[in-house]
This record gives sequence, structure tokens and C-alpha cells, in this order.
Amino acid sequence: MRRLAWAGALAAAAAAIPARAGLFDDDEARRRIEQIKQELAQQGKDNEARIARLEEQIRNIGVIELVRQLDQQNAEIARLRGQIEVLNNDNQQLQKRQRDFYLDIDSRLKRLEGVPAAGVAPPPDAGAANANAASAPPVVPATAPAHAPTKEDQAREVKAYDAASNLFRRNDFPAAIEAFRAFVRDFPGSALAANAGYWIGISYANMKDYKRALAAQEEVISRYPQSPKAPDALLAIASLQSEQGDTGSARNTLEDIVARFPNSEAAGKARTRLAQSKR
Repeated sequence: MRRLAWAGALAAAAAAIPARAGLFDDDEARRRIEQIKQELAQQGKDNEARIARLEEQIRNIGVIELVRQLDQQNAEIARLRGQIEVLNNDNQQLQKRQRDFYLDIDSRLKRLEGVPAAGVAPPPDAGAANANAASAPPVVPATAPAHAPTKEDQAREVKAYDAASNLFRRNDFPAAIEAFRAFVRDFPGSALAANAGYWIGISYANMKDYKRALAAQEEVISRYPQSPKAPDALLAIASLQSEQGDTGSARNTLEDIVARFPNSEAAGKARTRLAQSKR
């Protein structure tokens, strides 16, 4: 009987083992599922954080690129502004030179029509010199003409001056100097003689021969002190002195322009340069 009872107990124990094993398997599976869920949730959070970082980096890259492009555009704008300033300056100088030649032509036409040409054309730096012409004494020629010029003489005078002016406009400065010198020699009493002397000086300056340029402008001042070209010649002298580093002499010349020709455009430019030198 004991053996039968023992055998029955063993059988019951064997039957209970699979049931407990099945229960253990379900708990382990649930734990694994919960662990996987937690891992997936954490991975989702990590992915969201990574995406947020990437988006922030993308936004930062966009801002940096925008700043870089703005810097490039600002640099390009500055470069273009510099070019515009240079072109504007060149254009102003060209307009002044053309204005001077046009006024010279107008003066010559008046002479051909029999109108006295007391106020000859202003230079590139002195458009308002004509304001002084009405009150200024007439140009005193270096040598008085032997007789009143005829129409033929006036025509030759205009043609000679035009030829020299055309050489200057073509930047053929050596030839222009010779032509203007020939004009002064052939027409010493011309109202345009001071103009010719002035352009001789400007031609030398364009050739960087500052010594001869200075001498030519000083000759204009000496021979034609009452000419409307006188303040322009002085202004050219001031520029030549400044170019050679003689700032003290340049300042004295500018002050001389203001004192001697206060209503001329050259005097206005002299005042501006003097004011700039004080800064």
C-alpha cells in the first residue's frame, strides 16, 4: 500500500511540472515584451532627439549660409560703389574738359562775329570764372598786334587753336604742346593765348613732367595776370605742388587764389581743399 501511495504521489508531481513550466514561460514572455516596449519607446525618444538636433543643425547651416551670402553681396556692393565713384570722377573731369573746349569755341565764334572776347573759357577746374569776366580788366597781350586782325587772320587763329585742341583731346600731349606753343608765337595778342599757355602746362602735367608744367603755369600768371585763366593756372600750380609733396607751398597758393580771385570757381575749389587739409 505504501508503494502504491508513493507511486501515486510521484505521478501527481510529474503532472504538475508542465503546468508550472507553462506559467513560467508566460511570465518570461511578458517580461520580454515589456522590455522590448521600453526599448522601442527609448529608441523613439532617441530618434526624436536626434531628428531635433539635425533640424537645428540644418537651421544653423541655413543661417550661416545666409550670412555668408550677405557678406559676399556687401563686398560686391562695396566694390561696385568704388567703381561708380571712379567712373563718376572720370565723367566729371571729362565734362569739365568738354565744357572748357565748348566755351573756347563760343569765344572764338564771338570774335568772328565781331564781339569782343574779354572773358575766355574757364578750365576744367574753373567753370564760374566767367562770373569775374565782366568786372575783370581785358586780357593784356604779351605783344600788341601791329594791326587789327582781318577776317582771314581770325579764321587762321581759330583753325590753329582748334588743331592744337584736337591734339590735346587725342591725348597726343607732345604734339599738343608744340601746337599750342606755335599758336602763342603766331598769335601773341590773341585772347586765347592765356588758354594756350594753360593747356601747355596741363599737357606737361599729363606727361608727369611736373617741372615744365609748373613753369608753364607760372608763365601764364606772369604774362596774363588779369586773364580769367589766371586763377585756374594758380589752382593747377597748387595741384602740382601738392603732387610733389610741397604741401606748405600748395596751401599758400590756394590762399593766394582766394585772396586774388575770391569770386572765381577756382577760389571755391581752393576753399574746399583748404578745409579738407585742416581735417
